[in-house]
Amino acid sequence: MVLITGITGLVGSFTAKRFLEAGYQVAGLKRQNSDLSLLQGVENQITWHEGDVLDILSLEKAMQGIDLVVHAAAIVSFAPKDQERMLKTNVEGTTNVVNICLDSKVKKLCFVSSVAALGRKTPNGESHKSMIQINEKATWEESPLNSNYAKTKYLAEMEVWRGQSEGLETVIVNPSIILGEADWTKSSTQLLKYAYDEHAFYPQGNLNYVDVEDLVSIIYQLTTSDISNERYVVSAGQITYKEFLTKVAQKFHKKAPQKLLNKSLTGIIWRLEAVRSFFTGKAPLITKETALSSSHSFEYQNDKVKNALSFSFKSLDESLDRICGQLLKKYQ
Repeated sequence: MVLITGITGLVGSFTAKRFLEAGYQVAGLKRQNSDLSLLQGVENQITWHEGDVLDILSLEKAMQGIDLVVHAAAIVSFAPKDQERMLKTNVEGTTNVVNICLDSKVKKLCFVSSVAALGRKTPNGESHKSMIQINEKATWEESPLNSNYAKTKYLAEMEVWRGQSEGLETVIVNPSIILGEADWTKSSTQLLKYAYDEHAFYPQGNLNYVDVEDLVSIIYQLTTSDISNERYVVSAGQITYKEFLTKVAQKFHKKAPQKLLNKSLTGIIWRLEAVRSFFTGKAPLITKETALSSSHSFEYQNDKVKNALSFSFKSLDESLDRICGQLLKKYQ
């Protein structure tokens, strides 16, 4: 049996469906008021446990009889007000998962981390226009380019490595921006809604992306294989924000953004967004962290996972055709 934390989210729900398709029994943690819409049609096939990764007693109960754990629960935010909440869930929650995996003699833990945990540092002498390549060999260094979210995922990885040193078999996946059919007012799917809403501006820099279907296929293969104590960058490719938003707008039959959000304008907007967020309580569209990172171009290299699993990623057009089509059906 496999236990999935964060099962009601995008990655967790698709992972649950993948394991169910393969004939596994699946258990999941949820809160009393959790939204199960991403699990529609399979929710009755899941063994449910009420609780979360900060509730040690519920975790201990949920891990009874569990062979495999996929730890996908996390808070993704670039808003300064969420820093403490991210530390609690992303770091303390992972510590709890690792400890109870060890106590419960779980055979293997797959941790869904992020490319953010690999760290971002501009090499000396590199211009903002240079492409910075990052792979699994990257070592963490403190940098203004590392967001608070990145720091919590890095610290969470340290807990997984600690569990490995204490005898727990682990594998870590580091996905880039995850594209999938989900609530387009949340997380990375907001990028698609941004294009749908025909905003005029596009940011500089580039984004790395992966289809959620490819990600969960890799999670499934790594978790059920003999591979252990390794980490893998999971990214299908990179593209400029302008090209990406143009592609998405075309899929939605909308007007693509035409104006570059340059450095000076970005600085004004993140400050205005900080004020708006303070008074409304809503998450800012752009923060100081996201503004800074968008001024550089990164490429996360996927050779290791492709070679290990003989894996081929979907093309961006194939992914967007499916995802944008599903979102149109849901929201139009």
